[in-house]
Amino acid sequence: MKSTVKAWIWLLGILGLFIGIGVILSPEKLKEYPAYVSESPSPTGLKALYTYLDDEGESVRRFTLSPDRLNKKGTGQLLIMAGPFTIPDQQEMDEYEDFMRSGNTILLLMDNPKGMFGTKAVPGGEGIGSSVIRDGDGHTYQAEMLSDVRLEEEDSDTVLLDDVSGTIAYKSEVGEGQLIVSTTPAWMTNGNILKKDHLSMILLLLKNGGAGDGPILIDEYLHGGESGATLTTLYPAWLLLILLQLAVFILLTLWMQGKRFGSILVPREEMVRFSDERIKALSAWYLKGKQYKASLVIQSDYLKILFQERWGIPTSKEWSELKGPLERRLPAVSGKEIDAFITGMKSLLSRERISKQEYVLWSKKIEIFRKEVEDR
Repeated sequence: MKSTVKAWIWLLGILGLFIGIGVILSPEKLKEYPAYVSESPSPTGLKALYTYLDDEGESVRRFTLSPDRLNKKGTGQLLIMAGPFTIPDQQEMDEYEDFMRSGNTILLLMDNPKGMFGTKAVPGGEGIGSSVIRDGDGHTYQAEMLSDVRLEEEDSDTVLLDDVSGTIAYKSEVGEGQLIVSTTPAWMTNGNILKKDHLSMILLLLKNGGAGDGPILIDEYLHGGESGATLTTLYPAWLLLILLQLAVFILLTLWMQGKRFGSILVPREEMVRFSDERIKALSAWYLKGKQYKASLVIQSDYLKILFQERWGIPTSKEWSELKGPLERRLPAVSGKEIDAFITGMKSLLSRERISKQEYVLWSKKIEIFRKEVEDR
């Protein structure tokens, strides 16, 4: 049996070793990023543009919080929304509009921006593929159009980019700020930004948005950014410091008052009496070997030892000789009960074999009798 258990232990150990080596040596799985995320190095990410702006000395950073956390007191800020996953609800849209009205700019790049900030868009016919793009000054660019949607601007709006199929980007005044809408988020991605004249047109949109006049924010909230917010972004540093100091002060106070955070000590007599593994093993051996009579003999001898310790009755006395002394010292037990107990014990111990049912019954009777003796 021991050899079988040892073999299984060795087998599991070797198997665990191979699994550990496999995990260590296996190639690390590439991290998957959503499209238009500024920290993504994949072809659909915007890390190249973010790095370029940072290297050019622009004050660029990621904004992962909800729009109500935008700094509406500052002006000259540029918030870039590239390929948002969903259209914000009305309350969030109002926060974005308040941000623009206070003197800031939002650059929205979306394949189909219909419904965002009241933007109107229509299908542009054959607007997908290589195209010649023209800016407001008449300069032309070569580009790859990946959206067949074109924009419908108002008379007060300024067209920034268009082609033969319609308007691709326009600028609209919103309070003291402005909104720039474009249907070309794919131009900003790592895989497309250096193709044809995409970078030049992206820089044109950024320049019209006031890039260089203030900080540039890349909105990651609409990509699920706030779910990754940490404690340091949700709560001010001074509040976290106060909470940490308060926790340390409470722990020190409890420690000084003598509080202990451990298990309760079990009295030694309880451990010895009820938790001795040798006693448990011995009792299990008696039960499995059906040594019922031997067990009852031990219990009856222990009861006689109690008689001697309590009342000085010699252990050499037979059970038939104990009726009188027990009747005098156990007034709470009737003479009939004592006589039945002594007669039963004498008959039981004289037999060769005892059944399990009799063993259980008389073990309980001996236990009850023992408690009567100990209580006196």
